[in-house]
Amino acid sequence: MKLAVIGGGWAGLAAAVQATAAGHQATVFEASRDWGGRARTLHADRTLDNGQHILLGAYAATLALMQQVGVDPAACLLRTPLDLRLPNGHGLRLPRLPAPWDAALGIAAARGWSVRDKWHLLRITDRWRRAGFSCAPETTVSRLCQDVSDPVYRTLMAPLCLAALNTSPERASARVFLRVLHDALLGAPGSSHMLLPAVGLGALFPEPALAWLQTRGATVQAGARVTALARTAGCWNIGGAAFDHVILACPPTEAARLVAEALPLLPVAAQPPAGNWLARTRALRFEAITTVYLQTAGTRLARPLLALDSDSERPAQFVFDRGQLGGPAGLLALVASASHGPADLLEQQARHQARQQLGVTDVHSARTITEKRATFACTAGLERPPVHIAPGLSACGDYVDGPYPATLEGAVRSAHSAVAQIGCA
Repeated sequence: MKLAVIGGGWAGLAAAVQATAAGHQATVFEASRDWGGRARTLHADRTLDNGQHILLGAYAATLALMQQVGVDPAACLLRTPLDLRLPNGHGLRLPRLPAPWDAALGIAAARGWSVRDKWHLLRITDRWRRAGFSCAPETTVSRLCQDVSDPVYRTLMAPLCLAALNTSPERASARVFLRVLHDALLGAPGSSHMLLPAVGLGALFPEPALAWLQTRGATVQAGARVTALARTAGCWNIGGAAFDHVILACPPTEAARLVAEALPLLPVAAQPPAGNWLARTRALRFEAITTVYLQTAGTRLARPLLALDSDSERPAQFVFDRGQLGGPAGLLALVASASHGPADLLEQQARHQARQQLGVTDVHSARTITEKRATFACTAGLERPPVHIAPGLSACGDYVDGPYPATLEGAVRSAHSAVAQIGCA
């Protein structure tokens, strides 16, 4: 079938790769000149990623897709056991052991927690295990963790929730949080490992995917914003070209605009479910992520990734040593998930964090990047829109209904689901 994919982020490119591999003829329309969406490399006065990403060993679909387009994950990703320790060594680090022994021994050996803290955490995680790592849809992460001690909550649960769901624990979905914990802690060996990109995000997947698609006859168009969808004789028309199926892999606000304009063109029976999809998409709320790049005089941190003590005046939860991840020596990236406030204030606060918690004195700002709609707010009880919209029209992206929050794995899995619907009424 002739397939149009609108959006050239990870979800859109994943959909195009899967569809092409299945024998369909794909055309990808990307509105900007850059590929990769919210996980891309920026080329300006210096080459930087628009943000930082932590993959997990449990991200089987993402790792398989990278290999499919010729990327060797072992060469491009630094694999380490889960390590969420602060600069002073306090916090959780898992040893290289099979599950669940890695979590049990990691908790037992954690510094900065009392014996009582650790015992309570072990009992609570065992309770979650016996409940199948599931809970009521309306449960928040803060409610889920109400029996967790303050040191464990502050140094583990809260930053982990922000990193995984980019939503404050007081609002975040405990059901989605538990799914991430389940797949990481009880999956195949290595599922809990952190995979840190050691190359630019563009080289990690978008650029190899483009090359893979072009060598197999797919059409890719950058700087090609789709302004409207037309429907004639059971086909979708984009810029004068007819397509059997369209996958909306653009941001949800743009997808909602296209669906709203196309709604009257759909068969009468298809309009109510498409209207429901539109209502759910329009109801989504979004969270920002700010990355503050700081250039130091050759600072090398103890580990490529460190957790940071964070609060309203110390917004960054993590710092990446880009010098240990294929970047220039001394370049640090401080990440504030669910960030609020003006960029200059966040930059000032992050610089203070670097001085106070990392002991860095000779530091100046390299660049501050805020993705204002980095992710949807993964709140408790949220009803996300489904993949299917109408006959011949699907959506993919990390915001569509699925088990994961706004992650690369969620985006890739949604692409698989959208491609599976090609040809379905």
